[in-house]
Amino acid sequence: MSDKVKIEVIDRRHFLIMTGAGVTAATMLAGLAGTAEAKADLAAEYMSKVLAGAKPAEGKVKLTMPEIAENGATVPTKVSVDSPMTDKDYCQEVHIISTKNPVAHICTFHFTPKSGKAEASIRVRMATTQDVIALARMSDGKWYMTKTTVKVTIGGCGG
Repeated sequence: MSDKVKIEVIDRRHFLIMTGAGVTAATMLAGLAGTAEAKADLAAEYMSKVLAGAKPAEGKVKLTMPEIAENGATVPTKVSVDSPMTDKDYCQEVHIISTKNPVAHICTFHFTPKSGKAEASIRVRMATTQDVIALARMSDGKWYMTKTTVKVTIGGCGG
């Protein structure tokens, strides 16, 4: 028995189209592979800039978010800082930071002793399951932080 080998001839146009499609697909996949790492780097870079070498301590800051967010478009977020809010001892600012959103900085709240409480609420858009960090700067220059993980489900059906 003789096996016949079928040889197909591809013209230059089809070769270039197929090669271009392959290169495009590989480039897109390579970009997606580094996306999560790049976003985590954005969060670390933002924190480094804000902290300017300071080392935040744990405590004083409370970040309240749902453990599971069925709708990533509007995740309720509340931050509060344990502070007497006197002229000499108060929370000056709180930064909310995302570890996997396209932009790390979510928002910054500013307080004065006249604020009465260092407490604020916001609804946050979250791209995916991630850690959210709250950094609080006190009037004495000390920093405090907390972190919470929020699982974002796709369409409320799990994910």
